[in-house]
Amino acid sequence: MRRLVYCVASTLDGFIAGPDGGDPTGPDGFWPVSADYLQYLVATYPEILPTGARTALGVEAAGTHFDTVLEGSRSYRIGLEVGVVDAFEHLRHIVFSNSLPASEQVEIVDADPLETVRKLKADEGKDLWLVGGSSIAGTLYPEIDSLILKLAPLTIGSGIPLFGKEFEPTSWTLRDTHQTESGALFLTYDRQPSQ
Repeated sequence: MRRLVYCVASTLDGFIAGPDGGDPTGPDGFWPVSADYLQYLVATYPEILPTGARTALGVEAAGTHFDTVLEGSRSYRIGLEVGVVDAFEHLRHIVFSNSLPASEQVEIVDADPLETVRKLKADEGKDLWLVGGSSIAGTLYPEIDSLILKLAPLTIGSGIPLFGKEFEPTSWTLRDTHQTESGALFLTYDRQPSQ
């Protein structure tokens, strides 16, 4: 069965974006993208690099983890605002929204996200990558099987949290770690079974 994996960059204080919700790695962003961080992504998770970055870096590897990317309409609109209709042309790209018009480049889904993900998990294929944002991660929280936190050596004080949801303590088991020379950590956690 496929798993839903929330693979997302986070600050040490648990934020995935600043208070304005903009792209933290964009031209006006605050996120450090060091060469060793990028090298690790290329070698380990080439499929999570946006198509434009893949082209610029000469990355052709399909990747072994994901064949589908899921995101909410707020994070998707960040790309739209700069003219990027499909940042992940090499993956099946599903955007959850009840306000965006139909698109030829991505699948706009206005059905219940939880039910949609349950159906996707039952299909054959690689794991499902939840790229963000906070609101859709909160909605899909019960279905998230694993977390891959790309933890930057950075604090920002306030911003958009990892999960936009009510208080709900959940235990996770650390499965893997990788530290880059520049201080970024890649932490992989699996959800512990319910007691």
